[in-house]
Amino acid sequence: MSMPLVDYLNHVTNSPDVETLWAAHLDQMQSYGFDRIIYGFTRYRTTSSLGDPQDWVLLTNQTASYMTAFIEDGLYFHAPMIHWALENDGACSWSWMAEMAASDAFTPAELRVIDFNRKYGVTAGYSISFRSISARNKGAVALTAREGMSQAEVDEVWAEHGKDILVMNNVAHLKLLTLPYFGSRNLTKRQREVLECVGDGKTTQDTAMILGLTPATVEKHLRLAREALDVDTTAQAVLKAAFYNQMFVLDL
Repeated sequence: MSMPLVDYLNHVTNSPDVETLWAAHLDQMQSYGFDRIIYGFTRYRTTSSLGDPQDWVLLTNQTASYMTAFIEDGLYFHAPMIHWALENDGACSWSWMAEMAASDAFTPAELRVIDFNRKYGVTAGYSISFRSISARNKGAVALTAREGMSQAEVDEVWAEHGKDILVMNNVAHLKLLTLPYFGSRNLTKRQREVLECVGDGKTTQDTAMILGLTPATVEKHLRLAREALDVDTTAQAVLKAAFYNQMFVLDL
């Protein structure tokens, strides 16, 4: 059973971490028939790329085999609904793809993605594209209906509950942007501390005195932080760590 909208919003907005929020969101969406979800957000979008997938906030309960092919093998780059999400805001029924297929409007690469999805039972659902506040940002979620559920049945669910589902996903998205995210770009406690000092305008010598370290040790931790975040400069490391909400966060 789904939580009432107000109860759901209260639970999500007070979630202390990504894991708590995501578990509640999965349960809530499953109550509407969406049992597989992919949420993605990037701050590194360009005119030709969504950035390195390792830099995305990526949450899903899809199978590992599906995600390996979809992300690591680059199928996402040709996914019709991702193309839609990059060009639009709001919610879209996947019936759009059937209409496009009927008019032979898909490229061969897009058709391969559709065939791949069909093999995994990803055939009916809705996509939500979140409004961006920067040309570099984009977030979206794909809500896949359980196998055996037709797109017509999904559209009936959406006609009755779509406004609530859209609000729930928008609030979950906004809350996720405020929570620390530990993907593949994870920092140690000491690496966060030295970056926090740099973020406060402290020199290497200041940081060494504050943390009780030698300047050489501070430089070592800064270098390791740059390597963990895959950046060239400490300024970039501070910015990326801030993007992940890994700095100045209580109770990490």
